Amino acid sequence: MPHSLVESLSGCLESHLNYQQTKVNQHVLNINQTWSISMNLPTTMKIVEITVPGGPEVLKLQDSNVPVPQADEVLIEVKAAGINRPDVLQRMGLYPMPKGVTQIPGLEVAGVVVAVGEQVQQFKVGDKVCALTNGGGYAEYCAVTATQVLPIPENLSFTQAAAIPETFFTVWANLFDIGRLKKDETALIHGGASGIGTTALAICHALGIKTFATVGSEDKVEALSNLTTAINYKTQDFEQEILNHTQEQGVDVILDIVGGSYFQKNLNLLKRDGRLVIIGFMGGRIAKEFDLQKLILKRATITGSTMRARNSQEKAQIAQSLHEHVWPLLEQGKCLPQIYKTYAFSDVQSAHACMEQGDHIGKIVLEMNA
Repeated sequence: MPHSLVESLSGCLESHLNYQQTKVNQHVLNINQTWSISMNLPTTMKIVEITVPGGPEVLKLQDSNVPVPQADEVLIEVKAAGINRPDVLQRMGLYPMPKGVTQIPGLEVAGVVVAVGEQVQQFKVGDKVCALTNGGGYAEYCAVTATQVLPIPENLSFTQAAAIPETFFTVWANLFDIGRLKKDETALIHGGASGIGTTALAICHALGIKTFATVGSEDKVEALSNLTTAINYKTQDFEQEILNHTQEQGVDVILDIVGGSYFQKNLNLLKRDGRLVIIGFMGGRIAKEFDLQKLILKRATITGSTMRARNSQEKAQIAQSLHEHVWPLLEQGKCLPQIYKTYAFSDVQSAHACMEQGDHIGKIVLEMNA
């Protein structure tokens, strides 16, 4: 296995060099039509390593080799990387990466393409892109399957773009594909101030879909007031509030990151033929008791989902749907990701501590050059 992209190419240089100037003092190297790479790539990079399972303090900057993109991958010079709840769980040892996948955390990045594999046709060196990774986002360079990469709309910064992939892929797959949410229906989004929550609410708002959201403070109620009817679950009974707002009808779809402790209330709130999509269990993994008769009488559908277990073909389909249905909205300045705070790459420990505090509204992002 080659140690770096540059080393892997060194044996081919003499017979296959073909330089093409792409910008001032910048060339692209084509080697027998197998690789297209930027000439100024380093051999090593900085990464974030989880040294042992634990708190934010176990995250350390380390040196590593720049990854070699496979034939169907692009190599991205990372400009910004999003922080997500699965990263925290991975750091704690509760949500390990699958075998054979990089152990570097980070599920979404934005940056510039600096190399492409021989099978990649849709991207070229120099393209500004964002990507849903299979891990490896907390690094200066990240190799990603090209079908999980999307162009950055011209009106978005790298920081904004880095806040898109994980949450937008998750929301689209679960709320609109699995949940089959339609424009004339109503949705309840638990954890409305989270990255997932703000994304779901923003997309629904842009599409004209009525929503409710649960949040944990009055500040969050106020912050989301332009997107949804937010309910502070600490001071109000969200089940009764939503029933009051809907003339006792409830909602068509519920997107739930809380899990067990909300299960019966969720079931009570579903309309007939309603859909409950569970994507997390911050409130517990076990639903101790619930009324099966209500489930049957409502003809309800209950399902669970995780993005990590999906294969590359499934992720590619989600990417295509996003490009078709959501990218035009982003280009119009709609459903833009809500950025709560940015941190320098070297301050990743503080970024994780911020997420664990739970006070954020929207996304937390690492910036490489901050």
